Order: sequence, then structure tokens, then C-alpha cells
Amino acid sequence: MEVFIVVTVLWVFAVCTHEFGHAIVAYYGGDHTVREKGYLTLNPFLYTHPVYSILMPVLFVIMGGIGLPGGAVYIETQLLRSRAWETAVALGGIAMNVLMVLFIGAFFKFGIIPNDPQNLACISFGLLLQFVTSSILLCLIPIPPLDGFRAISPWLPASTREQLSSMSNYGIWVVFLALWYVHPLNHAFWDAVSFITDRLGVDSYMTYYVGMHEYRFWEK
Repeated sequence: MEVFIVVTVLWVFAVCTHEFGHAIVAYYGGDHTVREKGYLTLNPFLYTHPVYSILMPVLFVIMGGIGLPGGAVYIETQLLRSRAWETAVALGGIAMNVLMVLFIGAFFKFGIIPNDPQNLACISFGLLLQFVTSSILLCLIPIPPLDGFRAISPWLPASTREQLSSMSNYGIWVVFLALWYVHPLNHAFWDAVSFITDRLGVDSYMTYYVGMHEYRFWEK
């Protein structure tokens, strides 16, 4: 139960840092309204929605081990100085999470994490796995409404951009179901996750088996 609570709280923190990354880049790119909206903080109530930001991501972790991105900041893109800034804003959240993964990974790499199975399971599953899968790899997929699409959309013809943007309401479902049911995609995705976590010195067994088992406390 403790791991479930800690991981869920860390998930909310992951959402906040990701969205803060978008906001801080937007601020320097010309959209100063993000300060007025309160986005230049890590206040979870400004970024999260009880259903879409917490309940649904946790549900999908329970079902398949992939947490959906769950938060949003509203950027006034017309205030940004250029298309390059629009792309930078789209990638700002991912960049923030990359820095966090490298920071947390250093604790594993240099053996700073206490050698306690539950602590290792909680940290590896709750932080690295969720940051890597959801906030970085999943967000990089160039399908609306994910950040990968937002990064390239300023450079697309207006008609193409509008047509693809109309998919935003169900694009994330297409991605999730494809990763879940299309086995070559599923294997490729988790191979990429394993490659990254292994390079960071994270024990794959601790992450996938112990971490998931501790998270699903109701199955014990």
C-alpha cells in the first residue's frame, strides 16, 4: 500500500515538473501569461485534473504498466516569437524530465540508493519507469495530442496541421492500444525503456517485477 501511495504522489510530481518545463520555456519565448496563470510553480492543482491527470494514468499503469501523460498548460502560441519557440515549448516538458531521469539515475549509477528492496522497487518503478515511459518516450511519439506532434506541427502546412489536430481527442487512445496489442510495437517500446534504464544502472528485475508487484498491493 505504501508503494502505491508513494508512486501515485510521485506521478503527480512528474506531471508538475513536465508541465513546468513547458511553461518556463513559453515564458522566455514570449508568452508571459503563464506567470499570471500561475504555471511558474509546481502547484499540482494548476496542472492536474482529478480524472485525466490522476485517475486515468493510474488506471492505465494498473492495466498495462504504461502511465498516460496527465496534465496541461495552456500556452498562448500567438505570443511566442517564432515557430522555433513553439517547438522548444513542446519539447520543454520532455527536456525537464530527461534532466530528472539523469539526476535520479545518478543515484542508482553510483550506488547512493539504500539497498532496501522496497525502497529500490518504489523509486525505480515510481520514478524512472514512469518518467522514461510516459514523460519522455511516449510524449515523443509524433501523434496528436502528444508533445512529439506539437514539436513538428508549427512546421506543417496549416491544412495538414488542422487535419491532424482533429485527431487529438482519440490519438492517445490509438497510441496506447497500439503499444498494448501490437506486439512488435510493444516489444520495441519496452526494449527502448530497458536500454535506457540499464544504462542508468537500474535493475530491470527490481523495476518490472518487484516494483509492479509492490504497486499492485491488492494482488498480494
